Amino acid sequence: MKELDLLKKDWKKNSDSFEQISEKEIYKMIHKKSSSIVKWILIISILEISFWTFSNLFINTDDVLRKINHPEIVVTLEYLTYLNYLVGLVFVFIFYKNYTTISTTVATKSLMSAILRTRKTVQYYVWYNLAMIVVTSILSFFIAFVYNPDMAFLREKLAVNGKAMFTTIGILTLVILGFFGLFWCFYRLLYGTLLRRLYVNYKELKKINF
Repeated sequence: MKELDLLKKDWKKNSDSFEQISEKEIYKMIHKKSSSIVKWILIISILEISFWTFSNLFINTDDVLRKINHPEIVVTLEYLTYLNYLVGLVFVFIFYKNYTTISTTVATKSLMSAILRTRKTVQYYVWYNLAMIVVTSILSFFIAFVYNPDMAFLREKLAVNGKAMFTTIGILTLVILGFFGLFWCFYRLLYGTLLRRLYVNYKELKKINF
């Protein structure tokens, strides 16, 4: 009987060690996957900013701005563009910090906190971009309609026709909503997929930690 008791105790010790090794392996796998996901978030954000930067180089807006002939509007648009790039670079820097934090952390709770922080940062980034799309669209339509001399005939026509005015506003609203929906789907497909995978990793870590 004593020998049987000793075997049982030895088996329990071994089973505990196997469980610990298994948890360590699972943690390593989740850690590696989380680090890879955040790296892709960083890469995609850099590619996105680079795409918009190069796109602006090929879009010639000088002729339109000269027609407007309002230097204060041109300066305001330039400041808005610089601000948008600055905010984008700040987000890229935060994504980089999140990536380095997740790549180097060893504690489970620290990794869980870093994952949640990364998810929130990406969500703020997406909503900022969507808000800027709406603001930029509204400003573009407003400036083109009010200040562009080519729109003088249309302004006079709409001024005396209330129904046409409401129809135009409705069409522009639908166009803006269309742009919003298009980019929302793009961000949901791209960043949303990565965030969902990241959250799955968080839930797996939660099982290990508790």
